[in-house]
Amino acid sequence: MARHRGSTASTSHRKAFVTVTDQGDPMRTRAARTADLLVVFALFTVGTGAVTGCGSERAGSGTRVRGADQAPESQDRARQVADAWDGSKAAEAWAKGYYPMGEVVQLPENAFRSGDDKLAYGARNLVLRGELPATAQKDGQVKWESGDSLTLPLMGAREAFATVAGGSSDGPHLTVTVVKLGEMSLATSRGPATVPAWLFALEGYDTPLKRVALSPSKLPEAPIKPAGEVPTDELAPLGRMVGVAGDGRSVTVVANHGACDDGPAVDVLETGGTVVLSASVVGTKDGPCTSQLLAKEVTVKLDRPVGDRVLLDAFTGRPVPHEENGPSAERS
Repeated sequence: MARHRGSTASTSHRKAFVTVTDQGDPMRTRAARTADLLVVFALFTVGTGAVTGCGSERAGSGTRVRGADQAPESQDRARQVADAWDGSKAAEAWAKGYYPMGEVVQLPENAFRSGDDKLAYGARNLVLRGELPATAQKDGQVKWESGDSLTLPLMGAREAFATVAGGSSDGPHLTVTVVKLGEMSLATSRGPATVPAWLFALEGYDTPLKRVALSPSKLPEAPIKPAGEVPTDELAPLGRMVGVAGDGRSVTVVANHGACDDGPAVDVLETGGTVVLSASVVGTKDGPCTSQLLAKEVTVKLDRPVGDRVLLDAFTGRPVPHEENGPSAERS
């Protein structure tokens, strides 16, 4: 089967965009535009670290490769990344760590009551009524359904509040009335877990805004180097992880592309220990074009649940990053 781009069914891609304006010459030739995208993607990857395909099974490989249109170089790179990670010390370290695979901030039920409230949250315009609590507790514990647990340093209330607030008090705002330490459920690289969370009661809402009170484990050093300079129509870095579906059979990521193309595409290589996503840009058009970085929030369907497999970016050779406080792409 051919790769999918931009459809709207259950295996479809939910579109969104974030624009980064180029301060230089806005008119670009196709060749220059490709070079621009390479630079923009490279810079973006330094700070952070796709669209899915479905296709044939590679006979005798024991893995499934999606996307019959995938460039041979991209296929080779994906397999190199998978081979490097499978059975590596990095994979062992990943299996022992705590890595969120879902949103670390959970909204109150039925949020939001109004457009003003939604605008206030998007602008991080939260106003605190009262004081933030101090806690003598230094550590928190991640508890998995399997019975495993991991103790990590606890994030203080002030630090947690700063990740959801910090906007101007002018205009619409949400009022935080009570702050206390509690728990929340979260999808992680090792399955569902219960984690400590700061609970921010909001005026007018029956349930609190929740923010995970732990930072992720340090990422292991990748056993393979980044791909280097590669045309973006063959391979490009992913943006960030958004989340994993409840059944584990799909993941949502942010994929990047330019202003004058048909958008991003991604091919998937699944092995016993890894899921490697190979992003690329398709349909680059000739003629003048503004230089922009656009992003799409994309749902990628897999053959079987992610489970404890490592979700990897073929370009960087590293796990797809989960930006806790990164810019969010709008969903259409």
